Amino acid sequence: MFRRTLHPSLPPVGTVCLCANTSWYLVNFRSRLIDALLADGWDVVTWAPEDDHAGRLRSRGARHVRMELDNASTRPLRELGTLAGFARTLGTMQPDVVLSWTPKVNVYAALAARLLRVPTIANVSGLGRSFGSGGRLEAISRVLYRASMGWPSTVFFQNEEDRTAFVSAGWVDPARTFRLPGSGVDVERFVPAAGTPGRRFRFLMAARLLWAKGVAEYVEAARIVRRSRPDVEFALAGFVGDGGEQTVPRARIDAWVGEGVIRFLGQVDDMVPVYADSDCVVLPSFYREGVPRTLLEAASMGLPVITTDSVGCRDAVVPGVTGWRVPPRDVPALVDAMQALLHTDAAGRARIGAAARARALAEFDERHVIAAYRSAIGAAARRPVAEPVG
Repeated sequence: MFRRTLHPSLPPVGTVCLCANTSWYLVNFRSRLIDALLADGWDVVTWAPEDDHAGRLRSRGARHVRMELDNASTRPLRELGTLAGFARTLGTMQPDVVLSWTPKVNVYAALAARLLRVPTIANVSGLGRSFGSGGRLEAISRVLYRASMGWPSTVFFQNEEDRTAFVSAGWVDPARTFRLPGSGVDVERFVPAAGTPGRRFRFLMAARLLWAKGVAEYVEAARIVRRSRPDVEFALAGFVGDGGEQTVPRARIDAWVGEGVIRFLGQVDDMVPVYADSDCVVLPSFYREGVPRTLLEAASMGLPVITTDSVGCRDAVVPGVTGWRVPPRDVPALVDAMQALLHTDAAGRARIGAAARARALAEFDERHVIAAYRSAIGAAARRPVAEPVG
């Protein structure tokens, strides 16, 4: 869709840096934004830890810079060193504008940019597992948000609860906030499609394999449903990483597979055929989400969704119209929703899917998100560097 409009020999209009805590994130969620910015004539720098997806960023035309970041670390001296590294790298890059995603990168990019007076746009796509815990990590996060979020010229939010939390805490001027419809979804790629003929009815959960995403609740619900419906399949897709005690260990997944309760698909780069071979997407998350991308992709594919009535998740579903919402950590309610769908005839499921697709087209088209980013980048690049708030 996006093609470079400037002659290759012409200089770029400026340098824009896109940064996040993994290259995988930038590939999976920001590829079309990269294409759009390149088409506009920007020199695009992607800044993230080196992983298997970094080459795909370079192949799109971005200049990739390795980020030194330990996502799991909370050690003060190590984190001070990380912040100093952010400032050094940013000083070397000298971008005109920085766009950041993911919590720790949002904070460190804004703090480093504030020191160097670089215009910054932050994106709050959920507050993660630390918020609501009342623990030390939440207290540290609050201090860091207060210190950093006054600098960005725009702070994008994916749900109203997060925006209200930041404004109420005095971390950001409400005039600098803007609400996005999640990350958006490529409605031209994620389209309703016929799956494999004669396959079994399949529920699908696709997410980072964190306990807080509701993986254990999904498996327990699957175990209960399969007692009366052994013909129904429950698939689980996601990356098994080293996230400490917050991450579902591979041994536990293997045990569930051995029990026969789930089918594990692992990390999937192209989700379209997986959605096409599924009948419902389930996300029983009690994690503080933005608006989960997998739910938007499912809706765009015309699939019913079952998720929780929690921050971020609730924005993706209209109960009784595009799917079901259940209380977080409520396995019996999750089972009831699954059985309600199983007792819905094919015509009823088709009506739910059609409503989900229509809502995705009207509200979650990724082009709306890209247009908002283009506007914010242009404004940030042109404006004088203002004093931070707070």
